[in-house]
Amino acid sequence: MKKILSCVLVIITLMMVSCEKDHFIKDKNYRNRVDKDFDQKIENLGKNIFTIEKTNVSLKEMEALEFLYAYMPLGDIVNHTNDFYLENIRSSFKVQKELNWNISDELFRHFVLPIRVNNENLDSSRMVFAKELVLRIKGKSMYDAVLEVNHWCHEKIIYKPTDGRTSSPLASVKTAYGRCGEESTFAVAAFRAVGIPARQVYTPRWAHTDDNHAWVEVWADGKWYFLGACEPEPVLNLAWFNAPVSRGMLMTTKVFGYYCGKEEKLFENLNITIINVTQNYVPISKLKVVVKDGNDNRIKGARVDFKIYNYAEFYSLATKYTDREGLSSLTAGLGDMLIWASHNGKYGLKKVKVGKDTLVNIVLDRFESGKDVIEKGNDIIKSKNDIIKRGDNIIKRGNDIIALDETPPLENVNMPKVTTKQRQDNNSRKSIEIP
Repeated sequence: MKKILSCVLVIITLMMVSCEKDHFIKDKNYRNRVDKDFDQKIENLGKNIFTIEKTNVSLKEMEALEFLYAYMPLGDIVNHTNDFYLENIRSSFKVQKELNWNISDELFRHFVLPIRVNNENLDSSRMVFAKELVLRIKGKSMYDAVLEVNHWCHEKIIYKPTDGRTSSPLASVKTAYGRCGEESTFAVAAFRAVGIPARQVYTPRWAHTDDNHAWVEVWADGKWYFLGACEPEPVLNLAWFNAPVSRGMLMTTKVFGYYCGKEEKLFENLNITIINVTQNYVPISKLKVVVKDGNDNRIKGARVDFKIYNYAEFYSLATKYTDREGLSSLTAGLGDMLIWASHNGKYGLKKVKVGKDTLVNIVLDRFESGKDVIEKGNDIIKSKNDIIKRGDNIIKRGNDIIALDETPPLENVNMPKVTTKQRQDNNSRKSIEIP
């Protein structure tokens, strides 16, 4: 496998049979990448924390454990034992064998095996949920199993605003309620417990109203579908937010570990990759931004904030940085944005229409804060020659005025077909499912 400092006793390594079919990660190149990332993590933390005292750990289980350790947050490493993670891994493999869903290794690795969904406390919900759900969905198609699991979720918790952020799945069972963050975390945990790839999808802010939302995507029979967590409907791709999401400009999800998928990456670190899934919901367009200084030189490493007007502020949907060519880009839904670029104390900005504008040049010709005066009472920010009047949505730059009237994206709802019987049956079930 690899050098002894990996994570197990030498005797375990020698007992393993390294047939390709026994590997958890069958792609050798990806396996080498995980090995490298894992070695780096134990180099930083010390070998002892990864020592497993058992001798009945298979190669497949060891590689799954190594994958989790390579990319999990440091807090999860020190707060839970190897046995805790092995129990979760074995539950996942058992369910995978019993239900035999036709999913790829990549889907299983990133969207089934990981225990953490958001910032919740980890618990033993995977084993508890699997025990209750496997028999309930066994024999169903993957699509129907997804619908059934969401009904089960509705039996356990319902929507209720709360200041708590974010309860664990078993804690949510105890309270029997949660906001969209708790509901979606709970539902993803339930789907993964029965081997169905699932991920929490999030829009940082809607582009047409002062709010945000989180929901769930599940993978079934070859494609990703969305649903309202713990809000069962007769079919998938149907939820109360079909209309709002048709006006969305950016929807994202976090992927555990180093991810090689085709989606646009918005952020990547040693633990997660944030990907752009906006194309699953609305027509999209790619906006390229070139950042230059006052001498027309392109700037590497400039910060580029892609902003929409929400909650009386220009809120950054995404923040990216220019490459060596001074270029940054974002794929987004169609609508108005404010692009704010900054570097070394200077900034520039420009209003754009995603879908109409495809290439935008921004010159950093204004100074950032330091010479700023903020007058909160009048909601005016004075910055050298610039005046930003938020109430009037106008930016005055010297003698230039840029109108910042933001036009919300158009609504274009795509509703799946639902028969009268499907609706009646679903309503009947929901009426008796209240926890």
